[in-house]
Amino acid sequence: MTMTRSLRSTPFLLAALLCGALAFGPAAPARAAEGYKVVVHPANPAATVARELLARYFLKKATTWPSGKGVTPADQSKDAAVRQAFSRDVLKKSAAEVSAYWQQQIFSGRAVPPVEKAGDAAVVAFVAGHEGAVGYVSAGADTPGVKVVQVVD
Repeated sequence: MTMTRSLRSTPFLLAALLCGALAFGPAAPARAAEGYKVVVHPANPAATVARELLARYFLKKATTWPSGKGVTPADQSKDAAVRQAFSRDVLKKSAAEVSAYWQQQIFSGRAVPPVEKAGDAAVVAFVAGHEGAVGYVSAGADTPGVKVVQVVD
């Protein structure tokens, strides 16, 4: 009797799993696309920026653009979801690891962290007002007065 019942419930279980996969499957690419976009001052000639170089800018291991202009990175608030995404994708570190890195840099007198801005609009305003600035904003953020550059590997 239980064998018959389990055989009858197997198609139902498979159908439920398929429906679940269909319901959650398309959402994954949408979530990935919600990450971030990188913005620079409109006078910056760059159309792309290498992920590794971008990481070096935000960790202050590189301080000039290829054109020779100084780089001024602008970070988001520590608890911002966009900062979490950017840190994982570009810096290859969690936000906590980035904070620990900066504590070490400050303590050793080597460097101070990038300026921190409270939200997308503040980052856009900062980047628009500083020629060498680079920042990141949520993928859906409005970006008037700045240029969006593509991050390449």
